[in-house]
Amino acid sequence: MPIEIERKFLIKESYKPQGKGEYIAQGYLTTQAECTVRVRIKDEAGYLTVKGKTQGIRRSEYEYEIPLQDAKDMLKMCANLIEKRRYKVEYAGKIFEIDEFFGDNAGLILAEIELASENETFDKPKWLDKEVSADARYFNSNLSKNPYKNWRN
Repeated sequence: MPIEIERKFLIKESYKPQGKGEYIAQGYLTTQAECTVRVRIKDEAGYLTVKGKTQGIRRSEYEYEIPLQDAKDMLKMCANLIEKRRYKVEYAGKIFEIDEFFGDNAGLILAEIELASENETFDKPKWLDKEVSADARYFNSNLSKNPYKNWRN
């Protein structure tokens, strides 16, 4: 079973990701606690992802590339879309994925790092801020239902 082990952090306001990044539009076909089903378009490719229940910082994850037109059609079935630009930043041998959100989640920038185990250590760049891995408000599936603009400080 494929497992995703991920930690998520806010980014310090002074840090701005560099480069073109990759445009992502995504929506959720279901967002139940036991299972979320996401459809996503990254640049010009479509993906369908099924994620299991989050347990700490791990959960099962199955992702499949699907035809772009199918992804576009499925996104039309989703009530709320998330739009963001993803930047990949290498730091101390690890890749951080930095998501800059748009629309109702504008102003939110998060960094995620995928790990091989829950106990894996890594060097933290100075531009990382507070860890929000356990804060469900920052789960993309929840941002689609209760966007950042509704609860940010």
